[in-house]
Parts: sequence; structure tokens; C-alpha cells
Amino acid sequence: MAKQKKGEKAAAGIREQLRVPAGPVDLTTYDTRATPGFDGSKDDGKVALEDLGAEVSDWQERLFAEGRKGGERSVLLVLQGMDTSGKGGVIRHGAGLMDPQGLKITSFKAPTPAEKRRGFLWRIKQALPAEGMVGIFDRSHYEDVLIARVRNLVTPNVWDRRYDQINDFEAELAAHGTTVLKCYLHISPEEQRARLDARLDDPTKHWKYNPSDVDERQLWPDYMDAYHAAIERCNTPEAPWYVIPSDRKWYRNWAVTTLLLETLRELNPEWPVADFDVEKEKKRLAAT
Repeated sequence: MAKQKKGEKAAAGIREQLRVPAGPVDLTTYDTRATPGFDGSKDDGKVALEDLGAEVSDWQERLFAEGRKGGERSVLLVLQGMDTSGKGGVIRHGAGLMDPQGLKITSFKAPTPAEKRRGFLWRIKQALPAEGMVGIFDRSHYEDVLIARVRNLVTPNVWDRRYDQINDFEAELAAHGTTVLKCYLHISPEEQRARLDARLDDPTKHWKYNPSDVDERQLWPDYMDAYHAAIERCNTPEAPWYVIPSDRKWYRNWAVTTLLLETLRELNPEWPVADFDVEKEKKRLAAT
């Protein structure tokens, strides 16, 4: 068992603590400033995240090596959340601890006309991680039951059918060796306003600001209804949802990285056994 770090609570794993239970979902009951599994300070949290680096990198390399030698397993981390919730921050601080050659990061924007003609899951399937890879989605197929629903981009009967299509799709992924981790980065409207204000006050952050963010913010209640439905209707044993309190950026980064680490530990990929005579190769090498 891994050694407990300063600030980490000696309790159930982070997956168990953050996993959404089956049944009705009410995000207002989740504290956006909570720190489940961690009772240290902000500084402790930053140190704890750095301390995860060596182990998460080791497990990732094992998974990558397994995939290069015929293994069929992979991990897909799905990041969803309102604007400024920190999807990019998780990728920088968490994924930044891992070897880029074993990562596949995809950021989904509005679909092109050609992508729309192929069905909403087509472009998602093109971005799935190969064997041995850790894939990270910055937004995902869930946009098609979130913004598509809120903005009336398709009719209600269309987006309503998509929940079952998503469940079937994710069950197929699991059956073929992909572990799916779906994280909702949960921030409060007050925290979002503060983050948008900070972007406007800092010229170096203006590139991150989009006037449409305010338009979407005005639809916050509608988005919460859409998230409630998406999480409740697509919270399956094969692909459960996790709510990540995200008003504290340092905790958000630590929690998602720890969630990924616990998953890799459970997968327990092992170094592939040599498919050649090691002693013979040592002798051949020594003779050169």
C-alpha cells in the first residue's frame, strides 16, 4: 500500500468518496469548496500533487508497455464542467506528471458540418485512446446532451435518445478494455464570476476570455438541469460519474490525479516479460 502523504485522510479511496451514488442527482447538495480525502492546507495539497508524480508516471509507463506488447487495456478520463471549472488546469497539472508518449489529449469544440452528418458519437470514436494509452477528453460526447439541450440545437426527442446511446457506447468501451472515468468539475456561480473577473483584470489572461461565457452563464439553471439529467441517466457501473469539488483549484488537481492513480493501481499493469533470451543477448552485446 502506498505511503499516506501529509494532509491525506486515512479513509476510503478517493474514488469511493467522490463517486456519485445511483439514483436522483442534486448537485446543490455537493459543497464546491469541500476537500474529501484531504484535510491539509493549500500548500500541503500542492506538495501532495507533486508527490504523486513518480508513482502515477510509473503506472502509466507500465500500462503503455503492456499495450505495446499485446495488452488491450486503456483509460479514458472525461472532464466536464462549466466554463472556468478547470479542465485545462487538470490537464496541465495532473497530466503534466505523466509521459506525453502515453497520453492522448483531445479538446472538443463545436462539431463541424461534416461531423454532424456522421452522428454525434463519430468524432468521439476517432479520438479514443489506443491500447496502453491514457486518453483525456476536454469536453466530450456529453456536450450533445448539455449545450445541445440547453441551446435547443436538436429537438428534445433527439437529445433524449442520446442518453441510452451514450450508455451503450460506454458499456462497449468497458467490454473492450477501456476504463472510463467521468469527472464533473463542480464550481459555484460565485467562483465562476470571480474567475471571469480575474481574466478581465489581467491582460495576459484576455485570450482565455470569451464574451459568450457570460451568455452561457446566464443559462446556469438550465445547465444544472442538463447536468443533473446527464449524470443521473448515464451513471452506470461500467462508467460511473465522479463529482469533483473545484472551487479550490489545488484540491481539484490533486483529486482528479489521485482518482486516476487509484484506477491505474487497480488495473495493476505489469512489465511485459522479455520475448527473447536475456542472457544470450547480454553475451552478444558484450561481444560487440
